[in-house]
Amino acid sequence: MASSVEQIRDVLTLGLEEEFVLVDGREPVTVPRAEAVLARIGGRLDGRMHRELFQTQIETNTLPRVTAAELRADLAETRGAAIEAAAGLDTRLVASGAGVLSRRPLPVTQSPRYLEIARRFPDVLAEFESEPSGCHIHLGTLDRDRAVLLGTRLRPWMPLLQSLAGNSPFAAGRDRGCASWRYFEFQHWPSAGPAPSLTGGGYERAVRRLMESGTVMDRKMIYWFTRPSERWPTLEIRVADVNPDLNVPVLLALLVRGLAATILAALQADQPVPGTDEHRLIEDHRLAARFGLAAEGLDPVSGTLASAEERAASLLEFSRPGLEPGGDLETAALLLAEVRATGGGAAQQRADFQVRGSLSDVVDGLVKRTAV
Repeated sequence: MASSVEQIRDVLTLGLEEEFVLVDGREPVTVPRAEAVLARIGGRLDGRMHRELFQTQIETNTLPRVTAAELRADLAETRGAAIEAAAGLDTRLVASGAGVLSRRPLPVTQSPRYLEIARRFPDVLAEFESEPSGCHIHLGTLDRDRAVLLGTRLRPWMPLLQSLAGNSPFAAGRDRGCASWRYFEFQHWPSAGPAPSLTGGGYERAVRRLMESGTVMDRKMIYWFTRPSERWPTLEIRVADVNPDLNVPVLLALLVRGLAATILAALQADQPVPGTDEHRLIEDHRLAARFGLAAEGLDPVSGTLASAEERAASLLEFSRPGLEPGGDLETAALLLAEVRATGGGAAQQRADFQVRGSLSDVVDGLVKRTAV
C-alpha cells in the first residue's frame, strides 16, 4: 500500500481559511471596521481577504500549498498584510475563537446574503453573544463524491483536532468555563455538528432536504464539521478555533492530509478503516469543547477511551504511511509537542488572565501572539 499512499498524498494540496476579530487600538473591545480594513488592503492579497457575517470580523485564506513551509509562509503573508491594514485604522487583529469583549447586538455585514440570513434566522443571530471565529482546512483536489466519502471516514478524529485547537475560553466579557466557546456558540445554527455518514448520492439528498425544510438558506449554510466546499474542489474541515500560534493550523493541516492519504489508500486496497459510534462522537465533541487538551475521548484505532495525548500518538501511528513522505511525520510530531508544551490556546489565554484578572491582558496577549 506504500506506493499507493505516496501517490495519493502527492496530489493532495492544503489550504487554510482563518477568521479574525477586529479590536479597537485603544480599548480591548471588538469594532465593526471590516469594510474599512478591506478597503485599505485593496488588491494586495489578490482577493484572499473577505467579509464575514459580522462587521467585527474578517477572513483570510491561503492558496493551495504542498509543503508545511509553503503553507506557513502563506499564512504569515496574509496575516501580516491584514495586521498592517488594520493598524492603519487604529485597529488590532486578534486570532481568538470568540470575541473576548464584544458589544451586542453584533453588527451584521451589509451584504445581500448576510442581510437575508439575518432576515430568515433572527432568533439564531439573537443568541450569539460573541463572534465565533474558526480555522478551516481545505484538502484538495477532490471531486464531490470522494470528498463526501473522505469526510465521513475522517469523522472519528475530528474531536481530537478540536481539542488541539480550543482557543475561546472567554467570550463577551465572561469566563465560559470551557476551552472552546466558539463550539457552543456555533451550535445555535441548526446545521452545525458532525457530518452525517453519507455515501454515493447521499450528500445531494441531504442538502436537498435541508434546503426544502428551511433548515438552511443555501448550500453554504451547511455547517457540518466536514463538508465538500462550495467554492473549491476540496474537502473542508470546519472543527477548529482560529489560533494565534501558526504552529496550530499547520499541524492540523498536516494531520488531516496524513489521515486522508492513509484512509484513501486503505479504501482503494479494500482494507478496513476505523469507524465511530454516532452518540459517542457527539459526546466527544462536547468534551473537546469543554476540556480541550484535557479531554478524554474514543480512540478510533483501539476503540477505547483515551487522553488527547494518547489519541494524538495513535493518530500519528495510524497515519504514518500518509505522513512519512516529505518529512511530514517528523514535522507533525515536533509541532504537536510544541502545542502540548504550551497547553494550547485556551490555556495561554487563561495564563494571561491569571496575572491580574484582566480581560484586557487576555486581548493584549492574543494580539502579540497573532502578530507574525
